[in-house]
Amino acid sequence: MVSNVIEMMERMPLWIVILGVFLMGLASVDANVKSVFVFGDSQFDPGNNQYVKNCPLRANFIPYGSSFFHHPTGRFTNGRTVADFISQFLGIKFQKPYQEVYRLLAKDRRMSFPSNGLNFASAGSGLLPDTNRDSAVTSIQVQLQQFQSLIGKTPLTRNSSHKHLHIQQIQKSIFFLVSGGNDVFAYFLQHGASKMPSKSYVDSMLKEVVRFTSKIYRSGGRRIVLFSLGPVSCIPGRVLIPGAPTNRCIDKMRVMASHFNDGLKRIVKNIPKMYPGVIGVYAAVYDTTKKYLDNPKRYGFANITHACCGGGPLNGALQCGLMDYKLCLKPNEYFFWDYFHPTEHTYGLISKAFWAGGKEEIWPVNLKALASHRYNITFP
Repeated sequence: MVSNVIEMMERMPLWIVILGVFLMGLASVDANVKSVFVFGDSQFDPGNNQYVKNCPLRANFIPYGSSFFHHPTGRFTNGRTVADFISQFLGIKFQKPYQEVYRLLAKDRRMSFPSNGLNFASAGSGLLPDTNRDSAVTSIQVQLQQFQSLIGKTPLTRNSSHKHLHIQQIQKSIFFLVSGGNDVFAYFLQHGASKMPSKSYVDSMLKEVVRFTSKIYRSGGRRIVLFSLGPVSCIPGRVLIPGAPTNRCIDKMRVMASHFNDGLKRIVKNIPKMYPGVIGVYAAVYDTTKKYLDNPKRYGFANITHACCGGGPLNGALQCGLMDYKLCLKPNEYFFWDYFHPTEHTYGLISKAFWAGGKEEIWPVNLKALASHRYNITFP
């Protein structure tokens, strides 16, 4: 079980971890991150699902993308995601969908691997391989296989000098993982689909996070950012769950998400102990967004309960862009864009907090420090 792995990691003295991180920082102070590899679900999916046959979970139609790209890209929001904002802060191009690059590599074997990284995220996917399997989504396990396959088969690995350059890119990259929300939602939506108690179910999710981290480490990754679950219990799409309230969040779902986030914190604290030279970062999505939901006017929100685009109760019963949907006039004043996802405005606030925020938002270092190797390692 994941709890046994975490307990073993916690036995190592923290001063060893701090010293190792300090020395690693001294050894590579001149290296700046210019590459990001993204894994996860619809929060970061840049359009992978639109390339997958028989996958109905797509956002490649209007009005998705309308506020920034002015056309649908496959992203499940009206503009940029957190991954896009962070890329802009790093001064690099947005990562292309893996499914697009894979097809281009197949056509032109001389094509180089993207120097700015790649995005494998698939809307609807979860940490557990059975989550939304019937919708042909790409699970985290398969996303990892895709990544490892490209490492071994791209032209950059065909001779020793090119292989060395490719390994350097991986070692100097940041790896994002945002997943788990679909697993939690499926536990409630498909009541009885899992016979596990909620705690055991979450432990299984955390076990997959440990597995993911281990595989990224063995592939050469040294900067891993794990995003916590956000306010999944409050999304407008909760109305799809039989008996779900419309005037408040789902308490049992919030407790389940909190259990997952607590386990994720323990994993992050112990990543450097289990994987020498690796920095694990915890991006506190729930704690960060709670500030916006508690003080909406301060952050420019006029509506934090309804989706800007959708239909039915809370605009959460129908997907944006399909059937008889409604579209708000001012998306920037809404926390939620559609039944499951935040607006670009919300993503922008979250991104700024993770890029340069304090330890109440992201720890042990923010992404700006992680990218520039300016570490100040302390844990809450």
